Amino acid sequence: MTTAQPLDVQPTPLALLLLGREADPRSERGVECPGDLPSPSDPDLVARARAAKEKLGDRVFVLGHHYQRDEVIQFADVTGDSFKLARDAAARPEAEYIVFCGVHFMAESADILTTDAQAVVLPDLAAGCSMADMATAEQVAECWDVLTEAGVADQVVPVSYMNSSADIKAFTGKHGGTICTSSNAKRALEWAFEQGEKILFLPDQHLGRNTAVRDMGLELKDCVLYNPHKPNGGLTAEQLRDAKMILWRGHCSVHGRFSVESVEDVRARMPGVNVLVHPECKHEVVAAADYVGSTEYIIKALEAAPAGSKWAIGTELNLVRRLANRFASEDKEIVFLDKTVCFCSTMNRIDLPHLVWTLESLAEGKLVNRIEVDPETEKYAKLALERMLALP
Repeated sequence: MTTAQPLDVQPTPLALLLLGREADPRSERGVECPGDLPSPSDPDLVARARAAKEKLGDRVFVLGHHYQRDEVIQFADVTGDSFKLARDAAARPEAEYIVFCGVHFMAESADILTTDAQAVVLPDLAAGCSMADMATAEQVAECWDVLTEAGVADQVVPVSYMNSSADIKAFTGKHGGTICTSSNAKRALEWAFEQGEKILFLPDQHLGRNTAVRDMGLELKDCVLYNPHKPNGGLTAEQLRDAKMILWRGHCSVHGRFSVESVEDVRARMPGVNVLVHPECKHEVVAAADYVGSTEYIIKALEAAPAGSKWAIGTELNLVRRLANRFASEDKEIVFLDKTVCFCSTMNRIDLPHLVWTLESLAEGKLVNRIEVDPETEKYAKLALERMLALP
């Protein structure tokens, strides 16, 4: 009987990234923060955060994305979606530090839109975005080569969702495209179709498909799915020539969980319920819903909803819970669309200990976790963002 020899298994770079033991500067993933974080059980965390923020005064401006925990949101000077917050940061040039309680691509956008004298800080560098990670600069460059070989690149205008890395925004700017948010995606696509015959939509396939089919009247057959993990994206040259929308194979890990079964189940449990979902949901879920809209749209719809109405919301759980608590006194019943608890795991990396550590470090004169976009990338990413801002 022979003795089994131990396997010489070396972890792959991707495995190391997922374990938080390595970093890829061109990826949304990060590494754990340096320094010692306060204990999450520290009963003085709220007081410490408040004291550090007061010490910094107008030198710091704290941004809180809608999907953040309540414990973090309470210290935000403004709340909103990713682009609103980036613009709010740009409107505060007197703030020396912009603390962005969100994820990596959002902090990058804030750095692009703020002045060189301002430092954008992300409390936890590992707060990335799985959707943004699904499109790397190298993959998108290879996609463009595929489009060129198929003879269609000169007809294609890239449109990238705000939920993308600075590298992807820069690619979009270099190739004559624009950025969009979930609230202005239709206007962005209309503009792009005025510039060319086809659109390469990055990185969220669902927002691209829902906007094209639901809002603009295209058919599902007009859309093809480019898979960066397959040769030529898994598409033939003929499919690329026939397509109007070339959708990148990316999605939101939160919104992608909702299903038609979720919609049917909540309708059975809550007769008369209004189903309201985000356009990052799958096409069949959007088709089964009563209302579809961006985060800001969802908030405004609930604000305008009559007392006694029932709502099932298909978006991130932190926001849904906050809205349910906010409108409970108005007799509006608001529930999460799915039975499964589904927080945005990367958003939730920004917790009170990280925020306290960040604010106390800044108050002591130590700049930590600064997010900086290199000048060349910033130049073209800003060009793409400016095209969006110029949309009618």
